[in-house]
Amino acid sequence: MAVERMQYPDIAPAGPTYSRAVKAGNMLFISGCTARGTDSKGKSMMEQLDVTLGRLVAVAAEEGFGPGNFVKLTTFVTSIPDYQADSDKMRELMAKHFQDMYPANSLIGITALAEPGLDVEIEAILVQD
Repeated sequence: MAVERMQYPDIAPAGPTYSRAVKAGNMLFISGCTARGTDSKGKSMMEQLDVTLGRLVAVAAEEGFGPGNFVKLTTFVTSIPDYQADSDKMRELMAKHFQDMYPANSLIGITALAEPGLDVEIEAILVQD
């Protein structure tokens, strides 16, 4: 099975020691994305969630994957109560980006992300038919 490591500096820049995504056969693994480098950094979790989900979907599209190909998300947040406080908006954003084809998702509370002002990070696994 061929393994490709990719970067997408115009969509979601990655750090120097990891690939933004790795394609292995019919699977795509996307490293944790955040709102880093956008106007949403430091704003509400829902604003950051919108940008982060948009970045994931855009990276997937670059490799020929669509919203229905997302099978697993791992969502890291700095405050679960803050993340869940606007559950209507969260559901709206998930529907917008995944078009009601929801992947499995784990929500994990953490104390901090790599940069101050970032409160949401999501990694993804996709499978193509």
